[in-house]
This record gives sequence, structure tokens and C-alpha cells, in this order.
Amino acid sequence: MKVLISDNLAPVGEKILREAGIEVDVNTGLPPEELKAIIPEYDGLVIRSATKVREDIIEAATKLKVVGRAGIGLDNVDIPAASQKGIVVMNAPDGNATTAAEHAISMMMSLARNIPQATASMKAGKWEKKSFMGREVTGKTLGIVGIGRIGSIVCNRAQGLKMKVIAYDPFMPLDLVEKLGVELVELDELARRADFISVHTPLTKGTHHLLSTDFFAGMKKDAMFIDCARGGVLDEQALYDALSEGRLAGAALDVFEKEPTTLEGTPLLGLKNFICTPHLGASTSEAQENVASSIAEQVADYLLKGAVRNAVNVPSVSDDVLAKVGPYISLGEMLGSLHMQIARGSVEEVNLEFSGDLAQQDIGPISVAFLKGLFTPILQDAVNFVNAPLIAKERGIRVVESKTKQAADFTNLLKVTVKTNKGENMLAGTVFGKKEPRLVRLNSFRLEALPAGPMLLVYNKDVPGVIGALGTTLGENGVNISRMTVGREEASEQNVILLNTNTVVDKELLVKVRELAHIDDAMVLELPVYTG
Repeated sequence: MKVLISDNLAPVGEKILREAGIEVDVNTGLPPEELKAIIPEYDGLVIRSATKVREDIIEAATKLKVVGRAGIGLDNVDIPAASQKGIVVMNAPDGNATTAAEHAISMMMSLARNIPQATASMKAGKWEKKSFMGREVTGKTLGIVGIGRIGSIVCNRAQGLKMKVIAYDPFMPLDLVEKLGVELVELDELARRADFISVHTPLTKGTHHLLSTDFFAGMKKDAMFIDCARGGVLDEQALYDALSEGRLAGAALDVFEKEPTTLEGTPLLGLKNFICTPHLGASTSEAQENVASSIAEQVADYLLKGAVRNAVNVPSVSDDVLAKVGPYISLGEMLGSLHMQIARGSVEEVNLEFSGDLAQQDIGPISVAFLKGLFTPILQDAVNFVNAPLIAKERGIRVVESKTKQAADFTNLLKVTVKTNKGENMLAGTVFGKKEPRLVRLNSFRLEALPAGPMLLVYNKDVPGVIGALGTTLGENGVNISRMTVGREEASEQNVILLNTNTVVDKELLVKVRELAHIDDAMVLELPVYTG
């Protein structure tokens, strides 16, 4: 077996691979064409964030079996293309949580005491003691946006500094957050009450520019803002306006919407009350050794033993099980993703019912796939087929499985009900032929839809002209409909329309759709890509 390490990796990673008996080449900073030329030689590829494993690279990788990312983020890997070619993609989601949390605390303290500004002043030969009056954090309120793995560590450290912690996280159960000694609040209340605000949420379509003009306008004038999570969660122009106009005391960013960034790309860099670092959240020797060790062991175990750990696109099952239930694993992940995107409130219970011949199979991998799909819209690359059940347990979510040999309308049926603190939704799906997943129930609506890729979900009154107006509006705005399914609810004379689109419908177009006559509501969905 032969592995290429194409990004800078802590030496322990290379050592582990070599000691396992694997031939290793370290060749970093390769231009895409050079990587494409040599990738056919390798069984494994170990990367960090610099290497872009795009479709053309994957297509050229004739021997490649596994891509290992030393860290969490996988936006530099074309996962659908890798899946289509049978390449396992795995990451190391737990290696840098503490490091990222500590960086956020460091940024908060640097802001509070003007450390970067005072350092720059002294290095310029000045002694401006009165210009850099700071503030204590003891007794102050820290607002955390997203209190998952990293956010909870930040909470713990802040409490050690005698701070009061409040948090906004619509997906975390109230009792779990209360065990951390944290008050769960709405986003506008967090903005209003917090003296310091720290962001710890992944970038998704739901969190893109989550923190913008209205949010910063709601903050205290002397409050300070920190983001060491993901660029794009905040609107940088809105933050610039708040800081430059004196409506916010200070801000610190480790991440930016476009990286690397410059003064021309980010005017924030020209402000005196703004401090920053070049995406250093995971940059400690301990974190880099942790992720290097983890990914090297995972890649070696897969290449030499076939063991799968922390894979984001392949469940840990035998070939025999995969042959029998593989399409239902894909279906489960799709239904999980759909459930989370239509749900309101935090998930409390998941009920999975397996009917027909499916009840005689090993259903464990299907349940795991559903949980992975459920958490992916909110946790992104931090969730995989291995840790999804643990995440459910950590969040206090009850998972119930049941089987029945009888399937009323289909030979096999997967029916899943998700209960939240604000209601519940039921989805049911099956597989047509040998591998085509289908959504056949959405609550009380019966339909037949492919739950994959970018979609638009529309609720409308059952009157003539709605479908025509909808198609025209999408077409005029450059969105093509590849599939459309209509389900009707007799009692309410309401329809549900599910459309597979060639691209994700943007916010402006969604507003236009919602304004069409006889449309009650519409939402954009982004489900796992169906590779056939």
C-alpha cells in the first residue's frame, strides 16, 4: 500500500503509517495538475485544508481507496464524486476541539485588555498607558452562539473565569444545556444581554449571515464580539458598520468569509477596535499531533484491515450487509437530513419503524445513517457514521426502533417519526427496484419523490395555475426543475409540491415564490446527492 501526504502534517502521522508497513511519500504544495498526474500511484491520500480533492483529481485516482482529512472540515473534498467511485472519505473530528475553544477565550481576553493594540504601540516606540484602558471579564455575561462540542468547552473555561454564560442553540435540548449551568435564550435576547459574544456554530445554509445588521444593532454599545468558528456565519460588512460607527466596542475574528484575506478584501482590518488572527483556531502543536495521529491510524486500519472509522460517506458494515441494505442506508440518511430541515425546535425522540422484508435485515446501519443525516445540517463535517449515535446520546435524544413483517402499500417501508419540543413530523420512504430511494409520505401527504440534492418544498392551495406560476417564476430566475412530485391532502384541500432543482434556490427567489398566489409556504432543502 502506498499513501501520499500532500499537506503539512505533524511528523507523528507519517511515522504511524510507516510503522504500519505502508509506503509513504510526502509531497506538499503540489499544483492541481501535478497532483492529478501522480495520484494514480496511490492507495491513500492524507490532506489538511490546502489540497483540493476535486472531481478531476478523483477521476484520475485509479487506485485510490481512502482520503483522510487531518481535521474536521471537508469542504475541500468532492464527497459525492468520491462516493460514486467507492473512495472512503474520513476525518478527525475530535482532535482540535480544546484548542479551538482556548483560542476563542484568548481572543476574548485580548479584546478585553487591548493586548494587540498595546503591543503594536510599544513596538512603535510609544508608551500610551492611558490609551488602552481595559475591562474585567469576571462577573460579565458571555453569550455563546452554538453550544455543541467546542461551545461547551468555551462555556466551561468562561465559568472558570467567573463569568455568567447564556447560549443560543435551537437544536440542543433545554435540560442538557441546563446541566452545563447555562441559560438557553433566543438570539435577540442573547444579543441584548451579553457583554461578550462568541460564535461556535458550523456554516450551513441556515447559519449563513445568521449574525447581521439586526443582530449587531441589538447588542450593547460596550459589548464585544468574537468568531473563531466559520467565516460566513456573520455578515462582515454589518460588523464593519457597527464597529466603525461606534455601535460596538470591539470584535475579534479568526475566520473570514474569503480566505486568505487582505485589507482590500476585508475593511475590518483597518479598524483600531478590531483584532484578528489568520485562522489559527486549530494551530497548536498538540492539536496537530492529535489529528495527525488519529487520521494516520484510521487510514492505516482501513487500508490494511478494512476497518472504517470516522467515515463521512461510508457506514461501518460488511460487504454482505451493504449488499442487502445499502440503498436503505442511503434512504435513511436522506430522510434524516430532510427531517432536520423541516423540523422546528430541538429533537427529543426518534422512532424508526421497519416494515416488510426490511424487518428481517440488519437495520442498525440504517438507523445510524438516519442519525448522521439528521445531524449533518447542523453539525456538518463534525458528524459521521461512527459518532452519530454518540451525538444522539449526548443530546439526550431517545432512539426507538421497531419492526413489523406487514407493509401495507410496499414490500419494504422505512417510517420515521421525529418528535421535538415544538411538535413532530413523520416521513416514510422505500426503495424502488434495487436501489432508487423514494419519499412516499410526508406527514399526511402521499407522494413519490426522490429525496436528494437541492430541492424546493412548497405548500399550496389545491387550485389551478399554481404549478404553472411556480415553474415560470423558477425558470425566469435561471432555476431548472429536474423532477416534480405533487401530494394532496383531501381534508384540507392543500397540496405539497417537491421539486428537484439544478441549483439551490437563493433567498431572493424564495421570497418571490412565497409571494405567489395560493402558496402558503415554501422552503429550500439541501439533501445528500443521489449517486445512483
